[in-house]
Amino acid sequence: MTTLQTRPAPPTAIRPRLVARTGLYTLLAANAAVVAWFFVQAGFASNTLIVLGRLCGLYGALLMAFQLLLVARLPWLDRRIGMDRLTAWHRWTGFGVLWTLLTHVVFITFGYAQASSMDPVNQLVNLAETTEGVLRAVVALSLIVVIGAVSARWARRRLAYETWHFIHLYTYVAVVLAFTHQVAAGTTFTSSPAATAYWYTLWGAALGAVALGRLVLPLWRNLRHQLRVSAVVPEADDVVSVYVTGRDLDRLPARAGQFFLWRFLTKDRWWQANPFSLSAAPDGRTLRLTAKAAGAGSAALRHLKPGTRVFAEGPYGAFTTLHRTRPDAVLIGGGVGVTPIRALLEDVTGHTVVIYRVAVDRDAVLYDELRDLALAKGAELHLVTGPVVPDRLAPRELARLVPDIADRDVFLCGPPGMMTAVLGSLGDLEVPGRQIHFERFSLAG
Repeated sequence: MTTLQTRPAPPTAIRPRLVARTGLYTLLAANAAVVAWFFVQAGFASNTLIVLGRLCGLYGALLMAFQLLLVARLPWLDRRIGMDRLTAWHRWTGFGVLWTLLTHVVFITFGYAQASSMDPVNQLVNLAETTEGVLRAVVALSLIVVIGAVSARWARRRLAYETWHFIHLYTYVAVVLAFTHQVAAGTTFTSSPAATAYWYTLWGAALGAVALGRLVLPLWRNLRHQLRVSAVVPEADDVVSVYVTGRDLDRLPARAGQFFLWRFLTKDRWWQANPFSLSAAPDGRTLRLTAKAAGAGSAALRHLKPGTRVFAEGPYGAFTTLHRTRPDAVLIGGGVGVTPIRALLEDVTGHTVVIYRVAVDRDAVLYDELRDLALAKGAELHLVTGPVVPDRLAPRELARLVPDIADRDVFLCGPPGMMTAVLGSLGDLEVPGRQIHFERFSLAG
């Protein structure tokens, strides 16, 4: 029996990620222009170093507000760009904040030292002692330097996420101190009622976005849905599925391919959040996550009891069919990274090819579900096994499995090494970048 499917026409609307990215760039550029206009309206100092220092300080403040927006986890942005890309942009914006504020301090200090004939160190001490708000600015900059140091890759790899996150929370202290410094000592801030209103609005919007996305929305959703563990099902020796139920789950805006930050409220794990993808498309009654015991948090899932309260932040992620550009698709999953692929298979339309990469057959968790789903949807399923070398998903192998891969959307999820290799193969096969969809599931980028 042959299953016939209607091939949907490719989407004609502007890509959601392009819309969101263009909107962010436009917002930043427009605010940069407004800041420059208010700076010119405030008038220039006679010392060039002081002029440049003030301008760097203003743009450092603007970048700091923009940085808050990037990690506010606003649903509209997250679904179109993805937490991994927003986090990466936040990281690089953070280094921009660090360097612009360092330049601000150096130029201001040397500018005033030039005018007063004091050496720069004594000039900075004098400013901190005699000028309101400068000492708060020095403390804020010191915090930003520490946060920047622990965010460097060599340091980030050596810190537990909880330690890094705790230190990173001091960013909000730095933001408050920097804002109060701007209120007290910023000539542009007080140059006109319009400038004052602008900066209050900018900082209010940035902090309000963080409060909304990181606090208000998660609290409201968890209060509304009252999530609890309903079942824990072993899938393999080191893999387990957790089923979560709650109230009105049909109103939770979750899509196949997305993930949540899960907190299981037991006495020993309530403080730890772990990102796990949905391993089945949301059906309005149950959410399911499937995880491999790769650390203390995921290993503890096996011992959860039905009825355990759950606090979930999300849904997050842009790894969804919202970003489809072609009528047909290829879903490529590796190891336990197959979980969002399994969920996407329920949601995707058109002819679909599923490639599941594992070392040995027994590692293919959820394979029976994938096989049954593929059969029901008329999709092709390929289980690719074997060691890392030779590469079983090299360009020639991918072209053999999917001859028309360049005409399909490709959704990819798996271990970092595998994803890097497959992305290289897709490049060699000249698959357009707009058709390649992947997301690196990480809290800290």
